[in-house]
This record gives sequence, structure tokens and C-alpha cells, in this order.
Amino acid sequence: MLEYLGLSTDSKPKPWERIAAAKRQALRDAIPAEWVIPAEILPPEEETDVTTFLRESGWFTDREVEITSTPAPELLAELSSGSCTSEEVTKAFCKAAAAAHQLTNCLSEILFDEAISRAKQLDDHLKQTGKPVGPFHGFPISLKDNFNIIGKDSTIGFVSLVDDPATYNSTLTDLLLEAGAVLYIKTNVPTAMMIAETVNNVFGRTVNPRNRKLTPGGSSGGEAALIAFGASRIGVGTDIGGSLRIPAACTGIFTLRPSFGRFPNSQTRSGLAGQESVNSVNGPMAKTLPEIELFAKTVVGQEPWIHDPKCLPIPWRSVEPKKTLKIAVLWNDGNVTPTPPVARALKETVEKLKSAGHEIVDWGPTDHQAAVKLLSRKFLADGAKSIRKLIEPTKEPFRPEMKDYEASSEIGVNELWQIHIERNTLQKDYLERWNACEGLDAILGPTTPYSSVEHGKFAYVGYTGVFNILDYPAVSFPSGVKVDKALDTPYAAHQALSDIDATVQNIYNAEAVDGMPVNLQLVGRRLEEEKVLMMTAVVLQAL
Repeated sequence: MLEYLGLSTDSKPKPWERIAAAKRQALRDAIPAEWVIPAEILPPEEETDVTTFLRESGWFTDREVEITSTPAPELLAELSSGSCTSEEVTKAFCKAAAAAHQLTNCLSEILFDEAISRAKQLDDHLKQTGKPVGPFHGFPISLKDNFNIIGKDSTIGFVSLVDDPATYNSTLTDLLLEAGAVLYIKTNVPTAMMIAETVNNVFGRTVNPRNRKLTPGGSSGGEAALIAFGASRIGVGTDIGGSLRIPAACTGIFTLRPSFGRFPNSQTRSGLAGQESVNSVNGPMAKTLPEIELFAKTVVGQEPWIHDPKCLPIPWRSVEPKKTLKIAVLWNDGNVTPTPPVARALKETVEKLKSAGHEIVDWGPTDHQAAVKLLSRKFLADGAKSIRKLIEPTKEPFRPEMKDYEASSEIGVNELWQIHIERNTLQKDYLERWNACEGLDAILGPTTPYSSVEHGKFAYVGYTGVFNILDYPAVSFPSGVKVDKALDTPYAAHQALSDIDATVQNIYNAEAVDGMPVNLQLVGRRLEEEKVLMMTAVVLQAL
């Protein structure tokens, strides 16, 4: 089991391993006995797809299935009118989250008792006043581990941060509570949130509920797994190089990576605290696009710029749908070729967009390779001092996925400033190229080269990372295409674009990912989140 979780199997556990084991046990113990899956219905490890468990196991009541299957807008309407109670809704999602954790190892903190208590208080308030507390009245929302909640750990995958509870809330935590939300769990992340798969030395590896032999991606992989399983309608993750969009793609759900300043990100925990060469942003993850828009509109409606000094005072703007769009297609980024199912999904999507009357142009990968190199240089600029500071107190080792950090050397201030100059030049050049393509609305391309990939094999984040450098908003959305091992066979006589391309194609396994959904990515202009959501809806109509 420890190997399955990506943890050490040494016969004599080291001190850091004992701390981690105790934390994992405490997490298991926080699941009430009545929500421990009975052994006779527990899916065996060889049963890879567990997304049907909630509906088909018989362990959940019809009402619990109905609640967890109801999209957020409808559920919120019922909660605010009093036609259902927050207590019953919260208990249904808590039980579902307990099951999701037992089957995918997706949680990092459990707040079931606090959540149910808050739900009862919100129900009492509605009965006494006839008014909901706010736009999220009584609605359970899940949070990625790095969002601080007073009294709870935010380990972000470090053993030294176990039993180090937060003494303050993240700004978003407070805004959600003020809006009436119920916070019931936090979800697992990779070490420092800097690995494209969700694995760390504290909780181990989170697996994909659509196929437990595959990764749910990272760093918001715990969130993605929870939502894909059906145990959350709306969750919140973060993105600094693809950490929202990659997990959404690996699990076939929706997410919005906003431009910096639209949503509050202050007072969250980071593995690279103080690194602002490329800004981390947070955004919603959900099964449907309307739920993404609901969250975005509601959070911006809370006027987060009053509470977060880096939030921009831009109210949510209504955008009229466009009948036809001009979309530039990024077929590859010049560095890594999309694997066969992703290339097929992109081609079929483009054909449907053309048939629907949209204008399609090709988009060359100019500056994409430079952007990927810039991203890596920024993340490694401190020579992993931030990470060493967090692993040294307990002597936990660097995870193998972080070998580049372990081998990195600190650069000087002047060298970092030169990197910033390169970034600024790249941003300006890319903007001018966009402007030169008259009437361009969006860029469409892969979210990742993969649908998903087997554990330990996620090797490339360039398709997402370039838009972190540019700070463009992007939606990762299911294309409707699923991997077909008969259609999506490996390329014959592939001419690799680079060494990493050769690696990606060599490890591609059509049999392993057969049946997995394929996401694509729609990118808009900076700070135009409303428009990119509108355009995604238009694209989905064409599909």
C-alpha cells in the first residue's frame, strides 16, 4: 500500500516517516465510522474506474445521489429558498468526500464536524430571518490544501508543516465564509505544489477516479479527483504553471485560470514563498461551465480588491455571446507534439468550429519554447532554498520528481532582473503578434500533450506554462473526445521536435489511457475572463 501511495517502504521508518504516518492516520480517523466503506462493497484495486461508485454502490441513498448530482445554481436556489437544508446537503457531500478519499487518497484535511455545525447555524439563520446569509448560503465548497483555515494545517506536502495549524484565514477563505459557504474539506497537493502529479511525502499519491492507474495531474490534483468522483460541485485550486488546467484535463472537468488580480490570492501558503516573477492565481474547478461562471461572478461580486491589495477593482462584466469567433489554432508548441488522442480531439474540434461558421487561422508557436525555459529559470532561481528550508527540519528527502530543484543553484539579483526583462519583452512581442492578427478572439490548443498518463510519467507542462508567463486567462474544457486505443495508436516514424518530445511519445500508451476524456484549452486576452468563458460556451455549442 505504501508503494501504491508513492511512499517509502523501509522496514524501519525514519522520524519524518513516523510524523507523516501519524498525520495520515489522523486523517483516516477523522472519517466517522458510518462513512467508512464496508469491506464487502469496497472496490478492489484492480477496479480502476470508481466514478460510478457514488451512484451504483447502493451505499448512498437516492437523496444523497440527487444532492451531489445537482448543479450548483439549482442547489443554491433550493438552499436559499429553504426547500432543502444546508445540513442535509453538507452531510451528503461530506459522506461523498469520505468515500472519494478512501478510493483516491484525495484529501489533506477533514472539517466534517465544523462543516455540519456551520450548516445547522445557517439553517437556523434562514428560519429565523427568512433571508440567506449570502450568495453561497449553505453551499459546500472544497479548497486546495494551500488555502489557510484557522486551526487547520496547510502542509503543502511538507512533513515539517504537519501539526502547524494556521492562525489566520486566507482572504478567499474569509470571502467564501462571508458569502455563506460551508467549507468541509481541503485537498491533497504535490510537494511545494511544484509537481505536475499529486504526490508528496506526507499523504502519498492521489489517483485518478476515472482510472486509478493514472494521475489526476497536479498541483490541484486532489481537487480534480474529488470533483470528478462527484464529491464536490465547486472546488478552488491554484495555478502557477498549469496547476488548475492540467488536473482538469487529466480528469475531464472544467476550470478557469484567471489573470492575476481578478481573484484574491493573499495569505495563502506557498512552497516558493516570495516568488513573484510569475504569479500564482486561484480559480474554480467544476463539472460544468455554468458552475465555473457562477463562482467567478460571485467572488468578484464580493469586491475582493477591498481585502486583497493586489486584486484589481474590476467588477464582473456582462458579455454578449458572439455568433462567430475568430480562433487561432496552436497545433503544437514547437517543443512537444500532442499525443494522438489530443491531436485528434483538436482536429475534430476545429472541423466542427468551421462547420459552425467560425473563422479558423493557424497560430505558430513563436516564443513558446523561450517561455518554457523562462518559467523553469524563474522557479529554480533561489537554488531551492525555499524548499530546503522546509525539508531540513525533519530531514525528509527531496522527492524524485523534484530532482531539478535539488540540483539547482541560486542566481544573483541582477541575473533575475535580466530574466524579468526577457519576460517583459516576450509579453510585448506576443501582444503585438495577437494585435496583428486582426479580429482575433482566442487561441485554441492542447491543455497538455496527454489525456492523462500513468503515475510518474507526466513530463511536460509547456502548453499551460506559457500562458502563466503571459498572464492570459484560459479555460480547460472537455472536448467530448475520448481516447480510442484502436484509433489513437502511437505515431509511426515520428520526427521528434525535441528530446522531451521523444520522451513523451515513447511513453505514450494508448492501452493505458483508453476511454479517458480529452480536454483542450481556450485562451483569451489578459483580464478578459468574462469573454473567455463566453467563448468557451460558444465553442461547446459547436461541439
